[in-house]
Amino acid sequence: MQKLHRQMDTQPSKSPEVSASPRIVVTMPAYNAAKTLLKTFNDIPKELVSEIIMVDDCSHDETVSIGGSLPIKVIRHPSRTGYGGNQKTCYAEALNDGADIVVMLHPDYQYDPHKIPNMVAPILSGDADIVLGSRILNGDALKGGMPLYKYIANRALTTCQNLVLGANLSEFHTGYRAYSRRFLETVPFRRNSSNFVFDAQILCQAVFFGFKIGEIPVETRYFPAASSISFWPSVLYGLGVLWSLCLFLLAKASWFKAPLFQK
Repeated sequence: MQKLHRQMDTQPSKSPEVSASPRIVVTMPAYNAAKTLLKTFNDIPKELVSEIIMVDDCSHDETVSIGGSLPIKVIRHPSRTGYGGNQKTCYAEALNDGADIVVMLHPDYQYDPHKIPNMVAPILSGDADIVLGSRILNGDALKGGMPLYKYIANRALTTCQNLVLGANLSEFHTGYRAYSRRFLETVPFRRNSSNFVFDAQILCQAVFFGFKIGEIPVETRYFPAASSISFWPSVLYGLGVLWSLCLFLLAKASWFKAPLFQK
């Protein structure tokens, strides 16, 4: 297993309570992933993973039919819910199925499924409640194809988030994540946005409720078939991140506690 590179510990956290053979569930929030779904599935280490759940958010391609041909659980939303809404279904379903650790893996092959053992190791050892796959730790985000404007925005927002949250993470904006069951059962993630800012809000919740966040380095892979948020939605996402930080500060000061910071 790869050593955990960084860890942020806001308060002492109990070791995760998992069974002797922890149930690791991989969730894939899918939207128009027909070109990459099979490749992503093939690279998942089946000897470690107990179950794979794909939640389709009304794709217009063959994502559902391809998923149905694989030994995975396929759930299809009757209408679009958004990226955050998709994650809510993923995590709720995984918890219902008895997951001890839930891994979010995009089925667009932008993140390497072979890294799943490295993602879950810090949670199994009790060193982290959440593990992020950082594209920045390797120092090759731009070489991996990350657009320059996305890289600049990533660094600027991450700096703001570290300052406000009192953290020391290399990246807050990765889509490759692993969560302990205790974390998902504690934070009110169902109250978060159904859009992309869900990812920022759940990390604000992690700090607010005193959970430990770890990171491992992962490769950056941008290519035509990989999903990517476009420019103007990226701008809205950035504003949403900043607003989430404002809500965090208000909640910490006990001036106003938004629902996402209420258990």
